Amino acid sequence: MATGTGTQTGTTEETRGAGTALATGRAGSGGGRLRRGLLAALVAAAVVVPVSAAASPNVPAPAPATFSEDATPRSRYAANSANLAEAARTAEDADRPGRAARLRAMAAAGAAQFLTFDGRGRGRAVEVFGELESADRVAVLVPGSDTTLDTYERFRAGAVSLQQRLQTEHPRSAVVAWLGYDTPGTVSTTVLSADRADAAAGELAPFLEQLHGIAGPGARISLLCHSYGSVVCARTATGSAVSDVALFGSPGTGAGSARELPTGARVWAGRGSGDWIGNVPHVRLGGIGFGTDPVDPAFGARAFAAGAVGHSDYLKPGTESLDSLAAITLGTTPASEADHG
Repeated sequence: MATGTGTQTGTTEETRGAGTALATGRAGSGGGRLRRGLLAALVAAAVVVPVSAAASPNVPAPAPATFSEDATPRSRYAANSANLAEAARTAEDADRPGRAARLRAMAAAGAAQFLTFDGRGRGRAVEVFGELESADRVAVLVPGSDTTLDTYERFRAGAVSLQQRLQTEHPRSAVVAWLGYDTPGTVSTTVLSADRADAAAGELAPFLEQLHGIAGPGARISLLCHSYGSVVCARTATGSAVSDVALFGSPGTGAGSARELPTGARVWAGRGSGDWIGNVPHVRLGGIGFGTDPVDPAFGARAFAAGAVGHSDYLKPGTESLDSLAAITLGTTPASEADHG
């Protein structure tokens, strides 16, 4: 359930084929066949990027910078920029030229704004696009599986696309790309359960409270959650910091309805007609799977139109899904699926 804006040529058909092969394998009983079929379908749905794109957990890097609670965003940006540059040098010295090159690209010629950066292993990064301290509209993007420092370019591209779209209507806006958790691997048992999401929610909730104090006075914060990231958001207690939660490309949340989510925010859900994740069985069995489809009217979320996009295309420029997510962030009314009926 990877996130990003890049097109994954051929991957969908390959993973569907792999899922079909697994699902048609022998099982000892009817229940075994059901479990195996569910497992295969979820694994197939999870695989969007090549396995070779996954980061090595052993990539060396310096320890992340530490900050006092009252550290300003500017001081964080400067310290994390220096840490990122040191991480690139460390990766180069360790004969990891690919990681080094990707880290240098993340540095964006010194213009990048990282509230958090940790170059160790798969990595973590929280990057800001726009002037956060004066922004009164802030979108926080939460990615899905296999989003790491080695696949970060796709995640960043989506954040940039959203920020550019917001700026056309509201200059005092900002986007925060929150890779603040260890995303599950696309082919792993971790992607089939909520364990990583539960751990991530424990990181995201306090971050949102902190962000509310950093952004402009009275800032409206929206949580935009893609794929496995929607499982994370569904477990995050948002308090009063967040006005809207949007779930897109979601495999389910583990909750039976929007009312069960630990938030008082408005909950939105959308899925593109070209998103294969709609074919994933929305069931939960023995801790595997995520249950009710968020775009099902029975879930109770507000529907937003996503057009014909595929699983990795929700934040691509010019898409209806991007327009809808921008409208949610700005507090205007997005087009709904009902409008297209």
